[in-house]
Amino acid sequence: MPRLVREVNLSSREARKRLAVRRKPYYRTLDEGLHLGYRQSHSGSAWVIRWYKGGGGYAVENLDGRPDDVLTADGATVLNWNQAQSLARKVFEQKQRQAQDLEDVPTGPYTVENAMTDYMSAYRRRGGKSESQTQAAINAFILPELGNIVLNKLTSRRIETWHEQLTEKAPRLRTKPGEDQRYRDLDNSAEGIRRRKSTANRVLTVLKAALNYAHQKRKALSDESWRMVKPFKEVDAARVRYLNDSQARNLVKKTPQEFKPLVQAALLTGCRYGELTALVASDYNAQAGTIHIRVSKSGKARHVALTEEGKSFFKSAVKKKADDQFIFTKRDGSRWDKSHQHRPFRLACEKAKLGAFTFHELRHTYASRLAMQGVPLAVIAAQLGHSDTRMVEKHYGHMDASYVARTVRAAFSEIGIVSRRSPTREAA
Repeated sequence: MPRLVREVNLSSREARKRLAVRRKPYYRTLDEGLHLGYRQSHSGSAWVIRWYKGGGGYAVENLDGRPDDVLTADGATVLNWNQAQSLARKVFEQKQRQAQDLEDVPTGPYTVENAMTDYMSAYRRRGGKSESQTQAAINAFILPELGNIVLNKLTSRRIETWHEQLTEKAPRLRTKPGEDQRYRDLDNSAEGIRRRKSTANRVLTVLKAALNYAHQKRKALSDESWRMVKPFKEVDAARVRYLNDSQARNLVKKTPQEFKPLVQAALLTGCRYGELTALVASDYNAQAGTIHIRVSKSGKARHVALTEEGKSFFKSAVKKKADDQFIFTKRDGSRWDKSHQHRPFRLACEKAKLGAFTFHELRHTYASRLAMQGVPLAVIAAQLGHSDTRMVEKHYGHMDASYVARTVRAAFSEIGIVSRRSPTREAA
C-alpha cells in the first residue's frame, strides 16, 4: 500500500528556500502512488519523481530540468512547479506503459505523421490486407496537408476543410517512380463528383483509423476533433457495371490466349484476381466440385462451389499439373503477379468495346448473375467470401431493368379492377 506523505509547499522558489538542506527529497502527492519531490543539496537542487511499484516498493528518478530556484523557467532545462508536475505525469505514464510492454509516449510534439507511422506499423503487424493502398492514400492525401500538425492541435474545422478539398482534386493516374504525378481531367459531372466524394470518404476513414489508434495508445488527449467530422452522405452507391452473357462471351473471345483462362475463371467463380493467381492444382477438388481459396482479402479461407461448366473448366486447367503448381501461369511458366492483369485486360476490353471495364467487375458480373437467378444473398455472400450480406446488398444485389420487369409481371397477379372490354362511347 502506498505510504502517506507529509505534504510540503514546493510551489514557489520562496517556499523552497525556507526548507532545510537534506539528502532526502521533500515530496508532494500528485496522485495516489505518485509524488513529485524536491531535493536540495549544497551542490544544487533537483526535481524528483517517485511512484509506487507495488509490494511496498517505490521507484525514484530525477527529472530532466532543474527547479527555477535561480534561473527563470523555460519549460525545458529549467522547470517551475507546474511544468515539473506536467513532466512528472508524462514520465509516470511512460513507466506504466513500459511495465505493460506497450509503446512509449514521446515527450516531444506528436504529429499526425507520427500517428500515421505508428498506425501502419501496427497494420503490418496484424497482417492488414490493403497495406500498399492504405500507405499510398496516406502519402498522397494525408501527409502533404496534415502531416506536420501536432495531433493535440488538430481541429475539426481543419479536418473538414481538408476533407472538402479532397473533392476538388483530379483523380491520380498511375505514374512511374521518379516521374511527375499525372492526373486525369477533372470530371464535374454528377457521377464524377460522386466518385471524388466517395474517394474522400475512404481517405477520411484511413485518417480516423490512424488517429483512433493514437488515441487508444494515449498519444492524443481527446478524439473529439475527428469524431465530429462526418463523411459525405449517399456517395458510395456503386455504379451498375456488369456484363450480360453475350458481352461475357465476346470478352472471352477478344482476350489474349495467355490471359484468357483468368478471365474465364473470374466469370465462373466471382473470385478476385489475387485469389485466382494464388490457386495451385490441389486447391481444385474434383469430387466436391469446389476450389479452395486459401489466400483472401479477409484472411479467411473458403470453398467456392462450381457449376458443371466451372468443374469442366478447372478439370482441364489442372490437367498435367503437379499438386503444388500454380493453375494460372504465363506462357513461359511464370506466375501472374500483382497488377500484371491491367494491360492485357484493358486491351481485351478495348477490342470488346466495353470501355473502362475492370477485372474486378467480372466479380460484379458473377454476383449479379446469381442474384438475377434468385439465389439468396446469404449464398452469394458465402461464395464471394463476405461475412454477411451487407456488402452483397450494397454492391452486388442490383439487377437489370428487364429482369425486374419480368419478375414483377410474373409475381404480381391480376387484381380484377380493370375491364378488358374495349372502351365504347356511351349512348347519347
